[in-house]
Amino acid sequence: MNKLTRFVLCILVCFSSHLISQEKTQKELQKGSNFIETKVYTDEDNASILKIYEELRVADVSDGMDMVGLPGTGLVDPAIHADWIDVKDLTHQFRGIAVTARYVPTQRPDRPKAGQKFQEWEGHFYNTYSHEAFTKLIKPGTVIVLDDVEDKDIGSIGSYNILYWKSLGAVGVVTDATARDTDEIAIQKVPLYLRKKGRGIRPGRNELESVNRPVTIGGVLVCPGDVVVADKDGVVVVPRAVAKQVAKYAREILDKDKDGRRQLYEKVGLPVDKTVK
Repeated sequence: MNKLTRFVLCILVCFSSHLISQEKTQKELQKGSNFIETKVYTDEDNASILKIYEELRVADVSDGMDMVGLPGTGLVDPAIHADWIDVKDLTHQFRGIAVTARYVPTQRPDRPKAGQKFQEWEGHFYNTYSHEAFTKLIKPGTVIVLDDVEDKDIGSIGSYNILYWKSLGAVGVVTDATARDTDEIAIQKVPLYLRKKGRGIRPGRNELESVNRPVTIGGVLVCPGDVVVADKDGVVVVPRAVAKQVAKYAREILDKDKDGRRQLYEKVGLPVDKTVK
């Protein structure tokens, strides 16, 4: 075999391999592909991050984001607000590590088949399509972030399941959509930040699309493992890559603020409270 023949064969083999690779890529894309990696962090790393975010306010964290060169990044639409406020002990506030889930509008029938009992259809829909697989990921310090169907009247979050999530270690819940049973949720004091009230059940309205993938909440990207801080000012999301540096700046801001306000408390005769200690 001469050099020319070997060269031609080499070209043909390379071209064939390229076509096979292209065909494989197309088939993989047709099945759906993820292009943002979900990073996994150890419990120890999460705990150390939560430690440095203790007491930090949304305002402090927002300033910290400015100082690392991310002004405006992470500030969730203020339409997503605290469902209830505790002005005495501030128990509506939280700082936590994001676990995400995405619910989408369903294309499945919104009612039982002829002759099928409603409760049977409802239970099957919950367990098969609109379930809560993300609960397996909840640990102490978790914030559950639900990207849900904003345009429909759905109560994906209710007094029972949010309390169950809290029992597993969740410190709060953020959704860009709705929740129901909000009177009871306020009594239970589970921190909840939502866009509006909802009432309808999930079956026939939404279904779970993904768990622990990047989601969008109030115009902000939230990746699993990001730090979420919430108080009466709203919600801010800190990308994990800059979380430590943001916390450092935010802590300096908070400490200076406490010192200055404590002096003003003494000047105007206010008793010292937890926000200036």
